[in-house]
Amino acid sequence: MGGVPHLILVGLPGAGKTTVGAALAERLGWPFLDLDARIEERAGMRVAQIFEALGESAFRGMERAATMELAESTSRFVVAPGGGWITVPGLVELVRPPSRLVFLQVAPTTAIQRLEASVANRPLLAGPDPLAALHRLLTARQAFYLQADHTLSVDLMTPDEVAAAIMTLAGH
Repeated sequence: MGGVPHLILVGLPGAGKTTVGAALAERLGWPFLDLDARIEERAGMRVAQIFEALGESAFRGMERAATMELAESTSRFVVAPGGGWITVPGLVELVRPPSRLVFLQVAPTTAIQRLEASVANRPLLAGPDPLAALHRLLTARQAFYLQADHTLSVDLMTPDEVAAAIMTLAGH
């Protein structure tokens, strides 16, 4: 344990983790880390390609490696992991404590509207009914998300409003 306290945003795809994370990092003056983008950069391929070519377990291994690096970092980060990160055994424990998790709670219907064209790049939403896939993901992940330090309903909030609310929740 130990390390520095990061702010980690968790939630469904389309909850706004990346958009809010970037805005929050700017407000705090901390670096922003999109774990999926880091993994893509290192693997030289998109997450969807990793899933297709190497499988989900290979991706989860890459996610674990990126989380271990985060846990060992001496700089604070605002972090946006992928939506399933919180469900992988042991990952949360690598960073918490001291990191704090904020669940950006969003209805699947709102999330799907926000995702629009990017649904095709999300392997767990592939198929004829991405909304049904989001509902299944929420059902499977809800208990994990609710273990966050804070829960914030974001359906009716702008990214700047969410960032401001997180600053208040986290005491910044």
